[in-house]
Amino acid sequence: MQIGPYRLSNNLIAAPMAGVTDRPFRQLCKAMGAGMAVSEMVTSNSLLYGSAKTRRRADHEGEAPLISVQIAGAVPARLAEAARYNVDAGAQIIDINMGCPAKKVCNVMAGSALLRDESLVARILEAVVAAVPVPVTLKIRTGWDPSSRNAVTVARIAEAAGIQGLAIHGRTRACRFHGEAEYDTIAAVKSAVRIPVIANGDIDTPEKAKAVLDATGVDGVMIGRAALGRPWIFREIIHFLGTGRRLPPADAAEIRRVLLAHLDAMYAFYGERGGVGIARKHIRWYTKGLPGSAAFLLQVFQIPTVVEQRAAVEQFLAERESSSRSHSRSCELAA
Repeated sequence: MQIGPYRLSNNLIAAPMAGVTDRPFRQLCKAMGAGMAVSEMVTSNSLLYGSAKTRRRADHEGEAPLISVQIAGAVPARLAEAARYNVDAGAQIIDINMGCPAKKVCNVMAGSALLRDESLVARILEAVVAAVPVPVTLKIRTGWDPSSRNAVTVARIAEAAGIQGLAIHGRTRACRFHGEAEYDTIAAVKSAVRIPVIANGDIDTPEKAKAVLDATGVDGVMIGRAALGRPWIFREIIHFLGTGRRLPPADAAEIRRVLLAHLDAMYAFYGERGGVGIARKHIRWYTKGLPGSAAFLLQVFQIPTVVEQRAAVEQFLAERESSSRSHSRSCELAA
């Protein structure tokens, strides 16, 4: 898939997710096979540029290309300024958020709320495209609510404004994450424009990725929630699309190796206090469904230090790994 001058290694993209797609997570997704990983959104409010949170979100040190940064806001001039700021900080692609359904974003007429004002959409896109020398992409939903789906119209506005890639979450803002994704709407958008179109929403298995690609004709798929605690989904999809066969699921040894490396990257990125807090949700995602995970999480969420947290995770996963090996040997003997 081509975005401006950049040819991606494949057509799988890690979705921007607030509080999740920080540098450690983006690097992990890329290492697991994602052709691109989009950063969590950065506010267009210039007053926040000096905050520690914004500096971390704009931190791409050591990150493998492509560097795609998502910006959010509702004022064309401020979004243009934010785009320039992030390009100066290393962004190779600027992505504009018109898909976030969160109330605190929509209440300031940003995110998916912008879909209610098509003339403002056009002004924002034109301002940002004119402001930077790098490709600008856009993420949207299918509309504000089921009675006002306007994704095809917005896609045509985007193409006319010079947007070079369009990702669509297949739900309206009102639907949030409920119900089934509207792949028919995504297919209609793909038929209406010539720029690359990327499907997002409910793509949680290799089979689903192939089915969505086949049904919609899109250029790529964007994986969000399905990668939480399961970053190897990118590798699994690549293998399935190439061979038609499923890779074996990640075993306890790999879960242990990947999670510990991810924890180390988060600790280095956020420091002691921030690292422990941020790591908790990832530990929950990685260990979901493992035997004894509920009791383990109650324990590990009370741990205040990096050293203790990491040691507890390592011990828990080592025990699961040992149990898995014992079970495998028993099955072999029984056979």
